[in-house]
Amino acid sequence: MTEHVHPAVQALLDAANDNDIDAFLAGFTADGVVDDWGRKFHGADHIRSWSDAEFIGMKVSLDVREVEQRGGETVVTAYVGGNGFNGPSHFAFLVDGDLVSRMTIRA
Repeated sequence: MTEHVHPAVQALLDAANDNDIDAFLAGFTADGVVDDWGRKFHGADHIRSWSDAEFIGMKVSLDVREVEQRGGETVVTAYVGGNGFNGPSHFAFLVDGDLVSRMTIRA
């Protein structure tokens, strides 16, 4: 890894790898957003529904390969495993205080 991971980002990565949806949701601001390749999920209820179907519900694992700071975002390159998508992916996080306000998944 090339950069230190902000504690708010690390909390989401840990929650995902622990398959702990409650801890994952607790890591977002009240108006938090997950942007999964352009599909946006706003707030805890919608993020939970997305995650149950496509992320933690699929027993996701994230093997972090690199962390960079880019224009105010923390960009994590990880190899995704689990029962859904498997392969390399980039996760961009915007942090607001001690929580994540946005997680964007992209190529």
